[in-house]
Amino acid sequence: MLSRGILRALNVNIGVLLFLAGAASAQPFRVNVLDEQTNRGVPLVELRTVNGIVHHTDSNGIVAFDEPGLFDKDVYFAVSSHGYEYAKDGFGFRGKILRVTKGGEATLKIKRLNIAERLYRITGGGIYRDSVLVGTKTPIKEPLVNGLVFGSDSIVSAAYQGKYYWFWGDTNKPSYPLGNFQVPGATSSLKEDAEVGVNLNYFVDGKGFAKQTMRMPGKGPTWMTALVPLEQKLYASYIKIEPPMKVYARGLAVWDDKENEFKQVAEVDMKAPAFPAGHSFVHEGHVYFSHPFPVTRVRAEAKAFLDMEQYETYTCLKAADEVDRDEKCALRYAWRKNAPLLGPQDEIKLVKAGKIKEDEQRWQLYERDTDKHVLPHAGSVYWNDYRKRWILIVTQIFGTSMLGEVWYAEAESPTGPWRDAVKIVTHEKYSFYNPKQHPIFAKERFIYFEGTYTHTFSGNPHATPRYDYNQIMYKLDLADARLTGEEAKKSGAKK
Repeated sequence: MLSRGILRALNVNIGVLLFLAGAASAQPFRVNVLDEQTNRGVPLVELRTVNGIVHHTDSNGIVAFDEPGLFDKDVYFAVSSHGYEYAKDGFGFRGKILRVTKGGEATLKIKRLNIAERLYRITGGGIYRDSVLVGTKTPIKEPLVNGLVFGSDSIVSAAYQGKYYWFWGDTNKPSYPLGNFQVPGATSSLKEDAEVGVNLNYFVDGKGFAKQTMRMPGKGPTWMTALVPLEQKLYASYIKIEPPMKVYARGLAVWDDKENEFKQVAEVDMKAPAFPAGHSFVHEGHVYFSHPFPVTRVRAEAKAFLDMEQYETYTCLKAADEVDRDEKCALRYAWRKNAPLLGPQDEIKLVKAGKIKEDEQRWQLYERDTDKHVLPHAGSVYWNDYRKRWILIVTQIFGTSMLGEVWYAEAESPTGPWRDAVKIVTHEKYSFYNPKQHPIFAKERFIYFEGTYTHTFSGNPHATPRYDYNQIMYKLDLADARLTGEEAKKSGAKK
């Protein structure tokens, strides 16, 4: 028998070996659920028996079914998934009868309704649990549990010093209901293939759990709001939270490369009109922050990032000096210092008040083929070389679920005007918020984005086992006819 030391030297995960040994003896029945368009396994597909036994496919699209009383029997599995659809039978049921046998296998193909393709879960426990149980290969080094992380809220990420840095919000652990509320983090190689998966290397504490990388002064959780590398250093902004989700303080921090944690640089007055919040990008000498639109910017210099007086907002609302100078000056959009932020809902109020015209709005989204208004929540904006446009991926407020609908839009300028949008991901009574594009993974006509999958805010009392409160990666083909509008033109849909 190999010693643990030899196994470690061979870079073999002992837990996985033990799990595989158990899988070999159990011989579960394997069900593969494939995207009929791509023949790739589909994660998060529910298989439900007549007596309510529920399984969800892992990130390979596999279910390891191991119900002793149902071997060597015909078993009906109802098949369902957000944004996917299994064909109906003669009675209108969407499912399949399978002959369940020990070590047996069956394959089901499911139609994708989403334009974006669900690829895999990034965080949490049991990402490839069922694959390990049936003894099949997994594409990442830690397929079962990594950094003792069971669930993580919204991602903020950036390339820095030859690596890709990932930071999350509140994070769950196996040993207690309360986990890490001070920003866990990890790194990965810049050469990771997002098509296959991402190997995360967590910063961990003495117990192996994802460590606190951003413990800032004050009580309650710390939430990172922005992340940007400047002049060989990694800077971030944060807010402090108290019940019930009230922001009571905010500040700026810098990454300590030796300690693998952030150090506070400054506190920021809660009354300051501008603050770095949102996913960042650099354009024409400025850092822009998208939440979801890039309405805040500052010069791409460390000194400017740390000086709140240097921040500008893109707004039609007057700055303090303009109001003093001319009370009657017309509202016009421009980059202004010391001016209040203006978002989509603020624009609507200004239109109703007669302050600006409807065609002067910059931040309103409408479904491309119906002209139905889409109220955006949070998202990210990045330049895309394939489309030669700025691309927005954003969650809708009050769609078919509270925060579960994800939309695509593009514009010639980061400040818009933004208008036509296409739904690319849907969820039934489930949230998928704060979607984040990963431009470092983009290749040719494909982009990759993730979001937080959770029943929080959805009104759904049932959390999906293992998947809930975790990050899921999607792939979007920018040449898809449904996205470009070619399909709508052929069908004669209303513009």
